[in-house]
Amino acid sequence: MTVAGLLVAGCAAEVVVGQASPGPGEPVDVAPEDFPITGVSDTGIDQFARNALTDLDTFWADAYPEFFGDEYTPLENGYFSVDSEAIDEGAYPETGIGCEGSPTSPDSVAGNAFYDPACDLIAYDRALLEELSTEYGRFLVPVVMAHEFGHAMQGRFGFSERGIQDETQADCLAGAWTSWVAAGESQHVSLRTPELDDVIRGFLLLRDDVGSDPDDTQAHGSYFDRVSAFYEGFEGGVGPCRDDFGPDRLFTAAEFDPRDVDTGGNAPFDDIVTWVGATLPEFWSEVFPAAFGADFEPPTVEGFQSSAPGCEGLEDRDLGYCPDDSTVYVDEADLATPAYDEIGDFALTTAISLPYSLAVRDQAGLSIDDGAATRSAVCLTGWYEAQWFNRAFDEYAQISPGDIDEAVQFLLTYGVDDRVFPNLDASGFELVGAFRTGFLEGGDACELQR
Repeated sequence: MTVAGLLVAGCAAEVVVGQASPGPGEPVDVAPEDFPITGVSDTGIDQFARNALTDLDTFWADAYPEFFGDEYTPLENGYFSVDSEAIDEGAYPETGIGCEGSPTSPDSVAGNAFYDPACDLIAYDRALLEELSTEYGRFLVPVVMAHEFGHAMQGRFGFSERGIQDETQADCLAGAWTSWVAAGESQHVSLRTPELDDVIRGFLLLRDDVGSDPDDTQAHGSYFDRVSAFYEGFEGGVGPCRDDFGPDRLFTAAEFDPRDVDTGGNAPFDDIVTWVGATLPEFWSEVFPAAFGADFEPPTVEGFQSSAPGCEGLEDRDLGYCPDDSTVYVDEADLATPAYDEIGDFALTTAISLPYSLAVRDQAGLSIDDGAATRSAVCLTGWYEAQWFNRAFDEYAQISPGDIDEAVQFLLTYGVDDRVFPNLDASGFELVGAFRTGFLEGGDACELQR
């Protein structure tokens, strides 16, 4: 905040890992002759890419006519695999990984995966895919393929000619396909539900640099922008991906104010505590009476050092709300300070807002210790932080690029920890979805019914 006054280079994608998704049977490898890839090897990573591309082709053969009203046409010039660490020039035609009229050298794919609209083909560096799969989870490879396949579909129904819009729409289309896989519809790849947490963690690697120009033709979007788009496709399918990516779509990516460059947009720890301590009661005192017909009594916010307060249910906790004394407790030593140092100032904002939202639910006569309460608190935190994004608190400070990304990072890093939400019945992916819902739709979508 400011005091008031990968994709991989050209285009790649995201990750996944956990229990196999339901389906008609175990995934079956596709034979090389049934789905040719130029320059392909007999390695496991190429086989995995072939399996994913085959299922993508099957998915779009049905989905494209249904959602875009035209016959699906397979990629005209197919697929190319390159090992950037040992390029075999003899494995490719004279046009390399391009086509007649647009030849491309195989070494141009190094460290990347992309769709070439001039030739209607997908090329990828299998050395990169191997690295990503090893370091960030096996399902990153299919999502990379799904993102690029999304671009191929845009090549048919039309690009927007705006980088961030096209890239996040491709993320959405990848999410729609991933949901289809999770539902057990695919024949050649499978998805374990817990792998979705790794998928969206992978988006952190693939976002644009914080503070970069969102209007650049190569812009891909902030962490929140990309995760939100993927989640939208996963939850809603292809329809929202087709309909909700017009020029008026909200993006949180923004350039740094000159004042933010040196600090990365992070305000001092004590300032954040002061601002959050002022804006949370201000916000809830305004909206609570309209929602519940009663005045809001702000809870106390109190920090502690490692030893949890003597409140039933907060033993061995780093964060929580105590209804007995109407106090939000935050462990400064083991949670607040590390989150601030490792992630940023809006991680601290999120840490305080989560139990504060439970205090709101308590005053409204709603549960505070079940799955609905957890999801609602995360959703309400998204609603509160949207007020920062919409500059409702400019008298205190202004939000900086990357702040909303930090909220997502906090949920994935700390929100799934028992010391924050014990007996959690939601995955990190679901927590991020709840946050996104509150941020974009407001409190009415945050399970506040008595």
